[in-house]
Amino acid sequence: MKGFLEDANYSIGILDEGMNIADVVDNYIYEHTLTGKNSFFIGDLGNLIKQHIHWQNVMAPIKPFYSLKCNSTLGVLEILSALGTGFACSNKTEMAMVQDLGVSPENIIFTSPCKQASQIKYAAKIGVNILTCDNELELKKIARNHSNAKLLLHIATEDINGDEEMTMKFGTTLKNCRHLMECAKELNVQIVGVKFHVSNPCMESQAYKDAISDARCVFDMA
Repeated sequence: MKGFLEDANYSIGILDEGMNIADVVDNYIYEHTLTGKNSFFIGDLGNLIKQHIHWQNVMAPIKPFYSLKCNSTLGVLEILSALGTGFACSNKTEMAMVQDLGVSPENIIFTSPCKQASQIKYAAKIGVNILTCDNELELKKIARNHSNAKLLLHIATEDINGDEEMTMKFGTTLKNCRHLMECAKELNVQIVGVKFHVSNPCMESQAYKDAISDARCVFDMA
């Protein structure tokens, strides 16, 4: 193995041609077992690039925004940042993390369903203007603390997998969207789009079709 980098956070190894990644992983596990080192995680960072290329080939007009709650390992974030990916951040720490990588505020969305006023002010200070919202109280809080906010209405989706008891549900109903849009207009807050979340993993294409259809209804309503 060559081109090996290592620091306090993570290490990257570039495999020589013909090397089998499974064998490398097995050897790494064996070495760590002998030395009694702490537990570790192994991931194929090259797969991130392959997935990005695949996305560009089939969904080029649509910009992906990666949620840091999935995996905030620095090596992952550095690669995604270099590829021009946007980031969905749920708190101040995550926003600061991607900003330290040189990500512009335009490529960051503040997605927490219940934001602290201080963190909304922080987003305003660093120029993160796109935030999500699914209720009137949150809308008023954003209006008070972020004069340049642009909102994505977070709409609820039906859980086709039937795992409702395993996840806390966020998102407003279609019926309530009109009320939120009227409130936003009164508060002089601009709504620029829609956000929805389909539970992971979900292999049912109908879940995405239904969510996109609901999003279309919100645009028509506006």
